[in-house]
Amino acid sequence: MDGQSLNLRTPSRFFIGGDWVAPKGSARLEVISPVTGEKLMDYPEASVADIDDAVAAARDAFDNGPWPRMSPTERAGYLRKVADNIEARLDEIARSWTHQMGAPITLTRILAPQNVALFRYYADLISSNSYSFEEERTRANGGRTVIAKEPMGVCAAITPWNAPMVLLTYKIAAGLAAGCTFVSKPSPETPLEAYVLAECIEAAGLPKGVFNLVPAGREVGDYLVRHKDVDKVAFTGSTAAGKHIAAVCAERLARVSLELGGKSAAILLDDADFAAALPTLMMYTMPITGQVCFSLTRILVPESRAREFTDLFVGAVKGIKVGDPADPATQMGPLAMGRQLERVQGYIEAGRAEGATIATGGGRPEGLANGFFIEPTVFTNVTPDMRIAKEEIFGPVVSIITYTDDEDAIAKANATDYGLNGAIFSSDSDRAYRMARRVRSGGLTINGNIIDPLMPFGGVKQSGYGREGGIEGLENYLETKTVHFA
Repeated sequence: MDGQSLNLRTPSRFFIGGDWVAPKGSARLEVISPVTGEKLMDYPEASVADIDDAVAAARDAFDNGPWPRMSPTERAGYLRKVADNIEARLDEIARSWTHQMGAPITLTRILAPQNVALFRYYADLISSNSYSFEEERTRANGGRTVIAKEPMGVCAAITPWNAPMVLLTYKIAAGLAAGCTFVSKPSPETPLEAYVLAECIEAAGLPKGVFNLVPAGREVGDYLVRHKDVDKVAFTGSTAAGKHIAAVCAERLARVSLELGGKSAAILLDDADFAAALPTLMMYTMPITGQVCFSLTRILVPESRAREFTDLFVGAVKGIKVGDPADPATQMGPLAMGRQLERVQGYIEAGRAEGATIATGGGRPEGLANGFFIEPTVFTNVTPDMRIAKEEIFGPVVSIITYTDDEDAIAKANATDYGLNGAIFSSDSDRAYRMARRVRSGGLTINGNIIDPLMPFGGVKQSGYGREGGIEGLENYLETKTVHFA
């Protein structure tokens, strides 16, 4: 299987300064099919010289170009054109997502329109009366002061492979609305959607240099993070990489926002309707083969109802259809890469070694000898000190953990270095809300798991800082300037 047989285009150039330019280096990157383990395509990797050119183009566009100096309404017009261009290519975006990293086509077709929604949301936000880039205040002595929100400058957007375009669009739509310019470095394993976005931006007629695309691996990406002319780094990815980026940015006090890992808990209270909670848990404990930061990978259940829940949940997990993600009947595809398969297998073995019990899964699905497939796996008899309960696995592995009372549930939900997402299920929404306020996470849903791209999303503790989506996502790319009138 190769890229041409799937009708996927192989990139050959970079988008820098408004033009499609030839690489200055000779290094190449590979995209491997998660279904077969075979090469889909190889394409050019940006060199440090290409990075310099991209940053210089973004710098010139910010310092001397019209984009930051346009009215918000003018910028909004361009954003709407980008949204229209993306909308015309949604099926291509969904197929690229599926073939590069194995997310089921049924799911990618549902999620791809989020890219359109984000661009239109920020266009509407900045062109309406609901958000103002200037606020006038009166000082204690009666004097006049204006609080102005101004774009941060040149931003590096470094995005992961699990949801390539949505996680890039979160950054680009908000940052462009703010008036920033961008250098985008997508994950080397999943470059295609970033190319689609570059083409949609080009077709919308944005000024040259406002958006630049330079795919690269880790070393060249580190060069971009360290670049003196990058004012902000916006990163989504692993906590380990986020810590490194934060440390590098701290050396020159560059702005940084980090959307990192998670180990989120779903708490089922003793009055919860387990059958009503099951659809949410089936959707969000192992979405995209568990390779989603906000997955509800720990399920906390009261000791008195543990057997009831385990029988219900495990029975449903056993029915998940694992297979070719391009088949609309498939519910779970493969893991994205060979290293992901090794990682997940290592955690499954660690769970066994530490005394947890596999209730279902743990091996390779029958009939799927090739590619990076793993069975959806559920552990019972899990304690909070086990690695499978504390560390982000990024695979379809769920731990069922029992608790004695509400205080014990909160303590166990918070017994992790992460704090990204969570859910509480109860027939008493007031009780659930009181508990929600005590769970240390950036977001949480009562009786469900809602991730709305038009609302702020982000984490606490080692899940990062800064927010994407919503008004807060726009302010992620703005600096505050105070102007006094004497």
